Amino acid sequence: MRATFSKRERLVSRKLTEQLFSKGSSHSTTAFPLRAVFLKRERESDGVPVQVLVSVSKRHFKHAVDRNRVKRQIREAYRHGKQLLTARVPDGESYAVAFIWLADRHFDSVMVQRSVARLLEKIAERV
Repeated sequence: MRATFSKRERLVSRKLTEQLFSKGSSHSTTAFPLRAVFLKRERESDGVPVQVLVSVSKRHFKHAVDRNRVKRQIREAYRHGKQLLTARVPDGESYAVAFIWLADRHFDSVMVQRSVARLLEKIAERV
C-alpha cells in the first residue's frame, strides 16, 4: 500500500472542525512538540477512516515560511505513520484528528516523526 496523503484525508469541513474543538466532545493527548485533538464519529459510506488537520500558530512562528515548513514536516510524518491508526479503526467509524504545534522553535524531521507516531499510537489505544 502506498503511503499517500490525499485531499479526502484532509479535514476541511468547518462544521466538523468546530465539533472537534467544542468542549466535551473530543479528547486530547500530547507528545511534545505536538498535541493531538481527536474525535470519534460515524463514517460516511465513501469516507476515509481518518481525516487530519494541521495547525501551526502565528504566535509560535511569525514568518509564513517557518509555519509552512513545520506543517510540511507534520504532514510527511503523518503520511509515513498513518497505518498505526488507520489499520485499527473499525468499519463504520472514523476519526477527525487535529495536530497542533506547541513549541517556539524548529525540530528535526526525525523528532517530529517520533512525536506523530507516539500520538497515533496513543489514539489507536483508545479505538
